[in-house]
Amino acid sequence: MWRIFTAAFLSIIIISCSGSNSIKQNTEHEKYIVGYLFPRDSLLNENDIAVEKLTHINYAFANIKDGKIAQGFKNDAENFKVLNQAKTRNPDLKILISVGGWTWSGGFSDMCFTKGSRSKFINSAVEFIKKNNLDGIDIDWEFPNLIGYGNVFRPDDKENFTNLVKELRSALDEIGKDGKHYWLTAATGAFDDYLANTEMNKVQKYVDFVNVMAYDFCEPDADSIAGLNAPLFTNPRDPNHSSADAMVQNYIAAGVPPQKIVLGVPFYGHVWQVTSSDFHGLYEPGGQTRKHIRGSFKNIEPNLVNKNGFVRYWDSTSCAPYLFNEDEKIFITYDDEESLQAKCKYINEHNLKGAMFWEYTSDYQSHLLNTLYKGLNYPGQITSN
Repeated sequence: MWRIFTAAFLSIIIISCSGSNSIKQNTEHEKYIVGYLFPRDSLLNENDIAVEKLTHINYAFANIKDGKIAQGFKNDAENFKVLNQAKTRNPDLKILISVGGWTWSGGFSDMCFTKGSRSKFINSAVEFIKKNNLDGIDIDWEFPNLIGYGNVFRPDDKENFTNLVKELRSALDEIGKDGKHYWLTAATGAFDDYLANTEMNKVQKYVDFVNVMAYDFCEPDADSIAGLNAPLFTNPRDPNHSSADAMVQNYIAAGVPPQKIVLGVPFYGHVWQVTSSDFHGLYEPGGQTRKHIRGSFKNIEPNLVNKNGFVRYWDSTSCAPYLFNEDEKIFITYDDEESLQAKCKYINEHNLKGAMFWEYTSDYQSHLLNTLYKGLNYPGQITSN
């Protein structure tokens, strides 16, 4: 999940031919809207969350300590109570605990290494879910057999990730024998090395759906060309040749049915300092800017779009907006209502299961959430430009 804590502190299914028989679907054509919520040490106010427009909340994050699931922040238990109370407004809402994230994925490889170590974690996760009256668990391992945030990793991760979700599915089914379905999902990387180091054709059998993190395709702290954060389609000028569409097709080729793919979209952008004004900065050399500009949509939309020297442009090839300040040569890549309309249209046309977003509090007056809600629930009433 987008360099999870770094981002925060700078401003932060069910249809499967081969799936587990225990996985239950709601309705075949229902689209999911999955929102990651990252309150950190804050106490939630249920009135600040439009639960009526969400199908799932992935609460971020729990950690892994001594091989067990561990509460991430001091007010998490109280916040779970708040979210459960909010179900009076949406009884169908599902609340999942998301484990790991960019900063807290360091314990996965060791935890998954043996059946005994996995069992220790799974038992603690089941206890955590029951104690906090949750509906399931989201595994956000960033990333199997890859170093991520300086993590322990090993080739065994590839198979052990599969073993983890398989054994978790079995444990959740066991506690669900009273008739309740407990959800199991995974946040997954949108790059080829992720698919090469996982067995997604097997993983998809045990999870309800996968949240493909189709963003951070180009980042100013890692890339030397100012590319787009979350293009829907690939621009030929993109040196990374990346896009949400390309990754969806790669996931399908890897054995994940479209009906189990939930497309991740960002409620934030990246800010670049570029060296040239050509193409309004798009795909020009650049890197991090020394000027502090918050990348959340709640800052971009009211303060920067066609304001303060920034002009909004639209890349029709990628279906993505961007801003450029020619005087300061600052380039900002982000998603807005128009790009999310195009992504909703894509989700509907390609029979994907829905949309996931990072992160709830980065929205501005629910503009982006409302776009997803209308585009996925009332597709005839909203069109992309």
